[in-house]
Amino acid sequence: MARFFPQNGLPCLMPSSPFDSVRQVFRSVAATVVPEAVRLDEQGWTELEQIIAQALESRPAGLRRQLALFVRALDLLPVFRYGRTFQGLDAARRNAFLLGIQDAPLLLLRRGFWGLRTLIFMGYYGREEGRAETGYRADPRGWEAPR
Repeated sequence: MARFFPQNGLPCLMPSSPFDSVRQVFRSVAATVVPEAVRLDEQGWTELEQIIAQALESRPAGLRRQLALFVRALDLLPVFRYGRTFQGLDAARRNAFLLGIQDAPLLLLRRGFWGLRTLIFMGYYGREEGRAETGYRADPRGWEAPR
């Protein structure tokens, strides 16, 4: 479902995030993958999610549903080990849990995690502020750009 999102003072049609139904869990996972993300305000989170939504816009709806389902599974799987959902864990246990998922014997879990991790990095560092944090100063003009 598309929605209006103000850009440069003008409304424009933006794709909806695949994580709308699991937004708080997604943000918890993203903040564990990129700890600097805890400093994001609502606008920063919206930008991050919109970058991901735009990247996934041309992908099949089934893939977007699978991503949301995977994020929901990431919230529930820690119950079997820690007795709490992902959101109920402290930062150290969240990190340990995700490290376990990235090295899980099930290929499907590893693929899901690495795909989600890549999307989170793209969303976080695809923002203007995220690029500035890294010091990355690439310019579409290449070497012609003033340094």
